[in-house]
Amino acid sequence: MLQRIQSVWLLLAAAFDATTFRFPFFSGDWLGDDPETKTVYLNAQTTTWLLILTVMTGVLAFVNIFLFDNRKLQLKLCFLGIFLTVVLLVLYFLEMANFRDGAVAFWVIFYFAILASYIMAARGIRRDEKLIRSMDRLR
Repeated sequence: MLQRIQSVWLLLAAAFDATTFRFPFFSGDWLGDDPETKTVYLNAQTTTWLLILTVMTGVLAFVNIFLFDNRKLQLKLCFLGIFLTVVLLVLYFLEMANFRDGAVAFWVIFYFAILASYIMAARGIRRDEKLIRSMDRLR
């Protein structure tokens, strides 16, 4: 299971996804009716949609590790994870419009690392699929 490189990439995607609950994507002053605004951190727990999509991408990456017997399904779920991660990043950038001013946090690297890990896992799954096809051709 973990001897395949895509399993390591998927485990990293799940780990990076778990860190997004702790580390912020953006921090700044919230645009609200309250004149006494304080610094608010934008992370996975800020809105319900961010929370749902973050949990979905993390669980999908973790469950996808154990589907090593069915590479076609694993590849489809990996593409679904890539799509959900892109949607999640778009939601983060749209949510940044609700801030008056602020700065992108250093931890934004983790958010993009989820996408990179899914892409690298998909490459590993495709490489395995090509290897199996070439082995079948030799028989």
